[in-house]
Amino acid sequence: MNEGLVAAPATKGWQRWLPGIATARHYELAWLPHDLVAGLVLAAMLVPVGIAYAVASGLPGICGLYATIVPLLVYALFGPSRILVLGPDSALATLILATILPLSGGDPVRAMALGGAMAVVAGLVCIFAGLLRLGFVTELLSKPIRYGYMNGIALTVIISQLPSLLQVSIESTGPLQDLVAITGAVVDGAANGPAAAIGIGVLVLILCLKHWTRFSGILLGVIIATVLAAVLDLGETAGVVVLGALPQGLPAFALPWLTPADIVPVVVGGCAVALVSFADTSVLSRSYAARLKTSVDPNQEMIGLGAANLATGFFQGFPISSSSSRTPVAESAGARTQLTGVIGAVGVMLLLVLAPGLLSDLPKSALAAVVIAAAIGLFEFADLGRLYRIQRWEFWLSMVCFAAVAVLGPIEGIGLAIVAAVIEFLWDGWRPHWAVLGRVDGLRGYHDLKRYPKARLVPGLVIFRWDAPLFFANAEFFQENLTEAIVGSPTPVRQVVVTAEPITSVDVTAADMLAELETRLREQGIELRFAELKDPVKDKLRRFELLDQFGEASFFPTLGAAVDAYLATHRVDWTP
Repeated sequence: MNEGLVAAPATKGWQRWLPGIATARHYELAWLPHDLVAGLVLAAMLVPVGIAYAVASGLPGICGLYATIVPLLVYALFGPSRILVLGPDSALATLILATILPLSGGDPVRAMALGGAMAVVAGLVCIFAGLLRLGFVTELLSKPIRYGYMNGIALTVIISQLPSLLQVSIESTGPLQDLVAITGAVVDGAANGPAAAIGIGVLVLILCLKHWTRFSGILLGVIIATVLAAVLDLGETAGVVVLGALPQGLPAFALPWLTPADIVPVVVGGCAVALVSFADTSVLSRSYAARLKTSVDPNQEMIGLGAANLATGFFQGFPISSSSSRTPVAESAGARTQLTGVIGAVGVMLLLVLAPGLLSDLPKSALAAVVIAAAIGLFEFADLGRLYRIQRWEFWLSMVCFAAVAVLGPIEGIGLAIVAAVIEFLWDGWRPHWAVLGRVDGLRGYHDLKRYPKARLVPGLVIFRWDAPLFFANAEFFQENLTEAIVGSPTPVRQVVVTAEPITSVDVTAADMLAELETRLREQGIELRFAELKDPVKDKLRRFELLDQFGEASFFPTLGAAVDAYLATHRVDWTP
């Protein structure tokens, strides 16, 4: 974890739309060496990953570098997260390929136009959603869900890099199936010994130097691996797969022209990409904000992601998202601010222009080691033990999220976990806690009979507390339990007082239930009263035209006032 990383001061006016400016204004020189080293390390990784994801998306490899450079520069200005790395992502490759391949017919120029148009659509959707302040959806991402997601991502990233680390060839069918295939390939002797030795050696070096902050183990590992492969000519003599020479040329502005037949599939594909990229980015951004003790505005996150996609679409790129493999590399290399991404982007540009062959001898197994080392740092185990002790169901929710991400993939996994969290939340509201209250000698106020069985009840009065909003799913449950409380009263009931402070909202279904309940109780000679009902909820009852039926005299500011009014009206044997 980066020490000393703090949230940027809050900004007002137009500057709140440009968090990067606020960061630059308060930048500390002590951060510069960390950002510089992290940016250089990141640049070495961005090149092969960008090319690989472009090819996987059905586009020329150079588009992957353009879709790496532009988002990093734009997000540094518009993005709220200081640590997030944006660029081509594996989660989007299938969606992009499925849209581009049938329309392009193998024409790379057409493919570039289609990819750029999809990025423009995705960018506009994200910006529009951010302006509408739809970022609240990230509030569904609880700490257990984030733990499960990050642990699942860590395992998935490690498994995805093992073929490159060991230089074995498998057909990817899913994390667990891939692990079985990798194991089988190694047992059959298909791994490349020198490549595996370099990769494992770099991994060990990085892990051993992880806490030595004076020099980056990642940068040292990359340098040693490149020099070793070049001096020994391992690419030729041992069959070690190396990065090779880079394509040349910088991104140029280009309008992604479409034919009328392209519009519908590109818009649909772009919207799907926007949904997936924001879901992935919001989880990663919020997870790192929690890890680094910073805060991130989810609405600005949508705008930053949208601006990065929009700009990429106009500079020969394709849709991008946050990176769950490159972000931890930046963090573990010491990144402090968005300047890391800027340096990484500039580094890629310089490599394209000045030295396309500088990293040509870098073994891909060494890059895999860098990714694996970063992914190891994502695992969270200590706090999961605490969750197991104090809240068992949230621990298992985290495990469900972890398993779903590892088995199904990041997007499906996080979707399943969020559904589980929403169901649990609705269950709490659907079947909430309720209580009948009585007076306990020596304690002020009125208390739950289940906790204090010897509490005294006011004769003829049922004090009923409902600990949740009243809405369509629990309205009948409220009525059933209040009726049960009346039936269970040891004395004939004259009045029911609902302690309504925990009731934060009432919908039409619940309001109609209250009207019917009041009528039925009145016919039985029982009065229905409310104590401590919040004004906004009372305003709703007025809007639902219930106050005329209940009457203002049915509402009391405190429970004590309601009990006093009952005692003043009804002669009962009661000593407070």
